[in-house]
Amino acid sequence: MLSLLHIENIAVIESADISFDGGFTVLTGETGAGKSIVIDAISAILGERAYRDMIRTGANKATVRAVFTGVPKLQWFEDNGVEYDPETIVQREIFLDGKNVCRVNGSLVTVSILRKLGIQLINIHGQHDSASLFDEDNHLAFLDAFAGNETLRSDYGEKYEAVAKLRREIDRLTMDEGEKLRRMETLKYQIAEIEKAELEPGEDEKLEDRRKILQNAEKLSNGMETAVECLYGGDDTDGAAGLLAQAEYALARLSRFSDSFNALHERVADLMYQVQDAAEEVRDARDGLSYSADELEQIESRLDVIHKLRRKYGTTCEDILAYLDSARKELDDIEFADDHLERLKGKLQKAEKAAWDAAIALRENRKAAAKAMSERILTELTQLDMPRVQFSCEFRETELTVAGADAVAFYMSANAGEALKPMSKVASGGELARIMLAMKNVLAEKDQVETLIFDEVDTGVSGRAAQKVAQKLKSVAAHKQVLCVTHLPQLAALADNHLLIAKQERNGRTYTSVTPLDLEGRKRELARIIGGATITETTLKSAEEMLRG
Repeated sequence: MLSLLHIENIAVIESADISFDGGFTVLTGETGAGKSIVIDAISAILGERAYRDMIRTGANKATVRAVFTGVPKLQWFEDNGVEYDPETIVQREIFLDGKNVCRVNGSLVTVSILRKLGIQLINIHGQHDSASLFDEDNHLAFLDAFAGNETLRSDYGEKYEAVAKLRREIDRLTMDEGEKLRRMETLKYQIAEIEKAELEPGEDEKLEDRRKILQNAEKLSNGMETAVECLYGGDDTDGAAGLLAQAEYALARLSRFSDSFNALHERVADLMYQVQDAAEEVRDARDGLSYSADELEQIESRLDVIHKLRRKYGTTCEDILAYLDSARKELDDIEFADDHLERLKGKLQKAEKAAWDAAIALRENRKAAAKAMSERILTELTQLDMPRVQFSCEFRETELTVAGADAVAFYMSANAGEALKPMSKVASGGELARIMLAMKNVLAEKDQVETLIFDEVDTGVSGRAAQKVAQKLKSVAAHKQVLCVTHLPQLAALADNHLLIAKQERNGRTYTSVTPLDLEGRKRELARIIGGATITETTLKSAEEMLRG
């Protein structure tokens, strides 16, 4: 679970350390106090998108650090080379230039890799999530999540991709005769043009190296001549080789008088032999230098041919030769398209059967899960003061798609006697919030995520329904850590822990603080939520009664 959150320089929060306990925790405060900023900070350490606009004015960077306790040994740690610790520390720094630095237990990770860990640690449900229920494209994903269809989806996905690949290949080969002839002529011209050049792998690099030598032949010759003279000497001077030979001779004579000179003599002798060898190599290199204006012209001409081919077919000789192989294969495919098409159609028929078998297996599992999910959601909704609601997963068979051969839509009726209709046509804001809460609770039973965060899940809910939502969150918190941003006194009263988000002004700057409330503090905050800005004896008494239950 999330145990500690450190926020630094995010929006109006200069610095805050927030401790979280298990059970049901609520965050309350005036509108604009910074409740959503806390949620944004948590989203940041989960790998969600973070903007530089989040950084507090005047600061160079923002930092969020979270401590998670009781973290299971997830496969993620091994896959990403991060040391596992049941007390996992996640940190993210956001800089003004857009750069992000993310660490998990001290190891650097990318934002995308952090996101893969984040979804296994916390599930955040925001206000916009309820709207996703209106989009039928999301309904199949909800159902698959409940059904645990990862393996079946993966198996089907592989088979569908095989079908899609074969279809693309068949489409490529299926063209009218005019288009086929035009393509064949183009390919034949390209093949002939490349073959005529008789390229060799790496030829362009070798030629460019040789051209550089020829273009600087005079400088090379003068440099080598100078080197030879320094090593061998000239008419009036001794070169390095000759001087070292003299030194070696002198030390050899000294060694006859005292053994103390032996080591020094050996070192100089080694140097002498090395210099003599180098001198010979330099001389041979000088003698091997050749310059031909005709050779340079030939190289320039050859490179011009290669450069023209580069502009059309690739940046290197290897790329051009790879294109040649590809063009030959395509030409062969077109010339023998009829035979090739028959083979591909045979393969496609088998691949489609395999894909359909996988799609039907997926469909059967989905239908069984749909019935179970509908029953669970209805149970949850009854507990959320929607006793007369009807809920159903409606199936429609489709052609093979990326997601299978099914389209799923959630239908509901909120009142007795009304026919089932698409959710977008009948659900009010308060009903939608409760449906999403029910669905989140049902799905939470299927995953291992220990922490659930609800950001103003109570929007559009009031009265008795609000009390039911509060009781439901309380029950979920019996086996999960639940954090909830709320404006409802019913939710705040049932919480195990209460954090107050407050905003103050000092010296012309805005600061937000996060304070855990004791019983008296909770009573006053509940009174504020009930009565608004003015806290009266009546609202205080009402708050006290709510806290007593």
